[in-house]
Amino acid sequence: MAAGEATRAPTAEAQSMSRSSSSLRQRRVFAAACAGMFVFGIVLALLGTLFGLPELRARLHLNFARQGDLLRDLFAGIFIATVIVGPLLDRFGSRVVLVFSSLLVSAALVGFASAHSVAPVAVASLTLGLGGSGLNTATNVLVSDLYGTERGAMLNVLGIFFGIGALSIPLLAASISALLTPGQLMVSAAALAGVCGLAYLAIECPPPAEAKAFSWREAAQVVRYPGIVLFAALLFCQSGNEASIGGWVSTYAAFRGLGARTATWILAGYWAAMMLGRLISARLVSRISKGQLIFWSGVGSVAGSLVLLVASSRFKLAAGAALVGFSFAGIYPTVLAMVGDRYARYAGTVFGVLFSTALIGGMVFPWAIGHVSQTAGVRYGMFLPILSATLICVLVHRIGQSESRN
Repeated sequence: MAAGEATRAPTAEAQSMSRSSSSLRQRRVFAAACAGMFVFGIVLALLGTLFGLPELRARLHLNFARQGDLLRDLFAGIFIATVIVGPLLDRFGSRVVLVFSSLLVSAALVGFASAHSVAPVAVASLTLGLGGSGLNTATNVLVSDLYGTERGAMLNVLGIFFGIGALSIPLLAASISALLTPGQLMVSAAALAGVCGLAYLAIECPPPAEAKAFSWREAAQVVRYPGIVLFAALLFCQSGNEASIGGWVSTYAAFRGLGARTATWILAGYWAAMMLGRLISARLVSRISKGQLIFWSGVGSVAGSLVLLVASSRFKLAAGAALVGFSFAGIYPTVLAMVGDRYARYAGTVFGVLFSTALIGGMVFPWAIGHVSQTAGVRYGMFLPILSATLICVLVHRIGQSESRN
């Protein structure tokens, strides 16, 4: 063997080992992000599931208006944290946000489990939103940073774990209600969030991109980036729709005469269809444009919402909920992928601005449905997702037009 070959071989081997080690770290960080998104799924599905149970409604003396208020409190917490979390991610990185957010979720779930009146539940709902928001923003930014040109597919894969977490709560509530009380179910979820918080201490997250050069004044200018307003409006509508269906579909099914367990299974079907939709969207995004995927998802959302509105049987209600969940699946993560493609600098702040705007929709829509339902009936409240899904189609068409001109 020549001397040059002898010196090159270890170098090639070292490079191979380095690539392998880097790939392993990437997979570990992605797995950690998926765990955080799983917990966020639990956060968003929890209240919609529990509010469909007569036992909890009686214990907390809930009517439709109070249910809308508590859902508003959840999304108010998400909104408040999202305003803060984006710049913190750019300045300090993901690990601190992930740890603290997981522990907030754990504390909120314990508080929720021990509450016997609306006031402490309102505090727990707000805290739950604060922690859930940190997990949502941090995990999306983390995956967007990790995968570059592959972020469209990987953000949809990440979204699958949101669906798994959201699906787990109504499935458990419907299938093992004889074994676990709602309080015990919440304590179990709190333990899981706490374990995630401790595990995040051990992961090696990418360093914050703007740690040394970060400027709060410059970061604040992201709201003036071209196209941000359109993306924000689109996510405002989508977040409002997801919050409305997730928070109200089991109550709506019960209002239409179905039993609590059947209503909970319909909610589970909604989350299961969303998870399936994320799997399919992760494949479709490499075959059709992101804008096309969002547009046709919006069309499906309109159709599913109409089926829910006119459904007269449990089968049609279940089919409508499933179609809505399947159609919702690809919208949020694909919009985030489009945003990640456009705005690489201050990604955490950009995502934070969009999440904040989106979550105003998540806060307002369920609250509005609650108060409309209290005065006119739940069926009238369910008109809102139809109107919003129609607007999503208009907005994504407008975004496509602006991209074709650039």
